Amino acid sequence: MSKNFDLKAVEEKIIEHLKKVYDPEIPANIFDLGLIYEIRFEEKENYLFCEVDMTLTSPTCPVADSLLEQVRYVTLAVDEVDEVKVNLIFNPPWNPSMMTEDAREIMGASGAVLGY
Repeated sequence: MSKNFDLKAVEEKIIEHLKKVYDPEIPANIFDLGLIYEIRFEEKENYLFCEVDMTLTSPTCPVADSLLEQVRYVTLAVDEVDEVKVNLIFNPPWNPSMMTEDAREIMGASGAVLGY
């Protein structure tokens, strides 16, 4: 008998975890920055596979490997998730208009210049 996953609830838990991941050079979390493009699931009986598409503020980001590993780690920390694959993509390219209003306020308060 397979579990019935409430995927919306699982996605909300993942987002809550992702909001604890910060780029060390930017004072806003990666979710509010708009770096997470998509979260998908594949269910097989009692097994839940999660795939996360994300980007970086710059293709030359010096902490790319660390951020990808953190995304994988915090997503896997959600009890229902059995396996995670994080895809780094650059299409569409990230730009400041992808940030949430919260991130814009944080960036503005920190003195960051936002050109969009």
